[in-house]
Amino acid sequence: MKRAAPRSTLRNLIKRHKPQLRLAANADLLVHLNFLLFLHRLAEEARANAFENKSKTIKSEHAMAAAKVIKLKLKFLSPFFA
Repeated sequence: MKRAAPRSTLRNLIKRHKPQLRLAANADLLVHLNFLLFLHRLAEEARANAFENKSKTIKSEHAMAAAKVIKLKLKFLSPFFA
């Protein structure tokens, strides 16, 4: 399996965005896993939207609608993780 991004690059991006944080050894792996889970959820939701519209291909409208649904779900859960 090919790596999407080198670990050092991901750690540097996190450090640049939040320099005050102290990262655990596997924090970059958890961020990458979270990103992959988000992409999977987005793809599944977009596929469901395309199926509802009787479309054989996933179009940008399906992905945008899926992103809005996921954003609402994450906004609903954000008080639990604050």
